Amino acid sequence: MNIAAFDIGGTSLKMGVTDTDGNIVTSDSVDISDNSRDKILQEILSWLEKNPSCEGIAISIPGYVDPDSGFISMGGTIRDFDQFHLRKWLQENTSLPTSVENDAHCALLAERWLGKAKKLNDFLMLTIGTGLGGAAFCNGALIRGGRNRAGEFGCLLTSRPADSNIEPHTMSKSCTMTALRENYARAMKISPDEVTGKDVFDAFDNGDETAQKVVDGFYNDLAACLYNLVSVFDPQSVFIGGGITEREPFLNELADHLKKYGVETPVDAATYGNDSGMLGATYYFLQTEQQHR
Repeated sequence: MNIAAFDIGGTSLKMGVTDTDGNIVTSDSVDISDNSRDKILQEILSWLEKNPSCEGIAISIPGYVDPDSGFISMGGTIRDFDQFHLRKWLQENTSLPTSVENDAHCALLAERWLGKAKKLNDFLMLTIGTGLGGAAFCNGALIRGGRNRAGEFGCLLTSRPADSNIEPHTMSKSCTMTALRENYARAMKISPDEVTGKDVFDAFDNGDETAQKVVDGFYNDLAACLYNLVSVFDPQSVFIGGGITEREPFLNELADHLKKYGVETPVDAATYGNDSGMLGATYYFLQTEQQHR
């Protein structure tokens, strides 16, 4: 059985054809930095036309997702999907069985299905990219919460707000590639569009004082929040996904900061990198289909 798997991210739509064993038969990606819902839906339909052998659709998407209905109450980094019945829309327009799951949950499920967490009953997943997502697997089960919002680690505070404006004090505003770029650009008095995350780390590696301060702040805030998460969940391991893990010294640099907090829990990179979303979405699709039989 072939499944059309889609990972809807903050800047790109990853598209693939997967099988029931978690093999990616073929894949591609397109830019969706304009965050247009109509464009994303059209790209999905075009991919299905190019791959008519697919017998189902598996979606990984940011935001608050009801996995049973496929309704997105808040689209995360893609607010065009706010209050949208994605599963219903796809089934009506394709007649194919469809599953929709939160992207961080998908990354976690991929790790549990095929990765380093196969034998773990308690672990956490953080996805660091345009935004910051999270998911918790405790006592052998994915934790969803009463409103399917558990694992929103990006909402955790990195400092105490002085007023009701909480967002600037959250992990999403200090521990993402977007925040890294914005903080460096602000210090350098340039537009964030003029700098990439790689540019900031390159400047850091070359001893640039501004980059050193910004990157140290990034790691300090991330380490502090990992300390809190480890204290709350007591996981066997923590996995981190997203483009940040492509930086070779990332895990060692983070480990140096975690030592300050006495965190001994293993922290590792997600096994499948940018494919985690598609693979986790596939796994969730297979689970839902099995339940419906």
